[in-house]
Amino acid sequence: MSSPTHTTTRLLEGLFNPGDDAVWREFDQRYRPIIIGLARRLGLRDDEAADVAQDTLARFIKAYRANEYDRSRGRLRSWIIGIAKYRIADAQRARAQRQGWRGDSVIGALPDQRQLDTIWNAERRRAILRNALHHLRTTGKTSERTITAFELMAFHQRPPAAVADELGMTMDDVYQAKNRIAARLREIVQRLEKLYDED
Repeated sequence: MSSPTHTTTRLLEGLFNPGDDAVWREFDQRYRPIIIGLARRLGLRDDEAADVAQDTLARFIKAYRANEYDRSRGRLRSWIIGIAKYRIADAQRARAQRQGWRGDSVIGALPDQRQLDTIWNAERRRAILRNALHHLRTTGKTSERTITAFELMAFHQRPPAAVADELGMTMDDVYQAKNRIAARLREIVQRLEKLYDED
């Protein structure tokens, strides 16, 4: 995954050119993980969430190129969430039908817009952090062991002593790794968040 480089406005402008594969890839890399995360959080399996993301992005780009998106009527994320919400409901409905279930509307069981925005924002933060870690791994001079020490403590909540033992590091090395990576990530995350701020 490459690091995003365009603000949302520049990215959207570039999407009008069907031949600009680089812009489409960046848009896809920016929003696909968030849509997948949203769909998973709403109960879809990985394969269903991937299908929802694909369909949502395809519908978005078709509608966008047909000039159906008007920024004055709402944020980009609200529009994408709206498309994804109906694709998620379709996937849940299809699953229910396969299982022979009949009942109330699936759309009515989905969270309201405020809750969807909260889930979207959490998934966006996760996507930015994953992208920042990838950027750190591929462009920095930081060792993989140092990054792994940080991940084990920060994401997997492993005790520092266990991390030190597993990676053959001293406790002091583990704490230094955590602090060093946290500081570097903060810088990268701040830069990436600015690119997403307009959505």
